[in-house]
Amino acid sequence: MNPLAGREAAARASRQARGVALTALGVLLISPDALLLRLADVADGPLVFWRGLLTAIGFALLLLALQRGTPAQRIASALARMRGCGRTGVWVALLFTGSTLGFVLANQYTRAGNVLIILAASPLFAALMSRLWLGERQPRHVWGAILASLAGITLLVLDEAGSGTLTGNLLALGCSLSLAGNFTLCRTRPGHDMSPMLTLSGLVTALCGLLACLWSMTQGGGDVLTQLWPSHGADFAQRAGWLVLLCLVLSPLGFTLIQRGPIYLPSAEVALLMLLESVFGILWVWWVLEESLTPRGWAGGALVLGAMLIKSLIDRRHRQSVTASARSADASTGRS
Repeated sequence: MNPLAGREAAARASRQARGVALTALGVLLISPDALLLRLADVADGPLVFWRGLLTAIGFALLLLALQRGTPAQRIASALARMRGCGRTGVWVALLFTGSTLGFVLANQYTRAGNVLIILAASPLFAALMSRLWLGERQPRHVWGAILASLAGITLLVLDEAGSGTLTGNLLALGCSLSLAGNFTLCRTRPGHDMSPMLTLSGLVTALCGLLACLWSMTQGGGDVLTQLWPSHGADFAQRAGWLVLLCLVLSPLGFTLIQRGPIYLPSAEVALLMLLESVFGILWVWWVLEESLTPRGWAGGALVLGAMLIKSLIDRRHRQSVTASARSADASTGRS
């Protein structure tokens, strides 16, 4: 192997490992999403508003914390990073908003199992988009992991799947396509971090939630303030606390890491790792709320985790092989 080519291959392998670590940690942080939303028990319109607003605040605080200097310098630096994302960043923000709205509304109009099965197709969509737009080819073991994970998610949520409604299924499909498009679009700006634009996405999401509450008001749903802040109920403070934990802390941290995944990984692999959220999310609900999980569900979860493990082992062996070849080539150059 040419020494220069060997070092470049080793660098790519190192970037891949970093991308997997960042994305997997982000997925782990957002995995209690379904559990915390059930504990918060907030209606769809207010949920979209508070989810958008709190995540926007969380993303902004995290972005400022990552800058250096005085508060004024941090703000200027953060705004500069957002401007540096350009039009691509605006589209990334809109696609992220689309995936958020699609997921929340799809669960209202169709069964949760349908939503998760359709979302499990996002790695397939991302792989096809990457092939068409970027010319990226996926290794055979990645395609194998995608198909195995799709089968595993189907088994995991088969009891919750059903005919649903066309509207709900289309919303879930829109969510899946938005996720795939977001990750693929990030790959068009190599090495550029698009996570600062998630603050804009949160604000757009909050605006959509506010508009939904205004529409509900015209349908006799009460005034907007009562909808947004339903303070009645002895457990209101506790429910609000779960929502704040999810939307102000876990989601901004998790999605910032996930949004950086495409810097190092093909979009299909980022979307593939996102499927772990479904597995861990269901396990959180099973553990905390003591809901039963059928043997078929256990088999589906095991299939997804097994596919990820096998893919990780193959990737690790490939990285070790590339690194060893690069070192061998450097040693041969040194002797000559």
